[in-house]
Amino acid sequence: MSDEEQQKAGPQPEEIRFFGTTWVDHSGHYALRRAGLAAGALAAAVAACFVLRFAYEGLQIADVGGIVNTLVVLMFAICSAIAFARTWEGFVRRPADPAREEALRSLKAIGFIGSLLAYAARCCVEAPGEKLHRAEHEAAVASYEKRRSSRTGNPSTRKKPKRK
Repeated sequence: MSDEEQQKAGPQPEEIRFFGTTWVDHSGHYALRRAGLAAGALAAAVAACFVLRFAYEGLQIADVGGIVNTLVVLMFAICSAIAFARTWEGFVRRPADPAREEALRSLKAIGFIGSLLAYAARCCVEAPGEKLHRAEHEAAVASYEKRRSSRTGNPSTRKKPKRK
């Protein structure tokens, strides 16, 4: 069996959105894609800030009061901070409690600017989730190699331990 066939027999890397499996060897314009996605996420965050500004101006035109305006600004700021932290953490490790992550989905949707900023910042370092996927893939490959090496040889030719 050739080396290429042996590699295909082992565990395959998981695909990352927008990168496929190019994160493994950084091929296929990997750096260019990272830069483009970082710029796109920043542009989307800026556009989202303008949309939120128009919504805030709508509240001012409606003259709903200073307390409501303050609460809206605080809500978006806090939700964006939480969404940034949760998104950044999601690139490093799998959630311990998936049900809790599901419950925070609406909060992350409100703080979508924080998620976009976390995505853009992570693209400057690596493909978002690359560190997590690389660790999982290397562990799977090591486990596969360990299992594969322990089974080499013909078991019938092994020496059997003598009974006492």
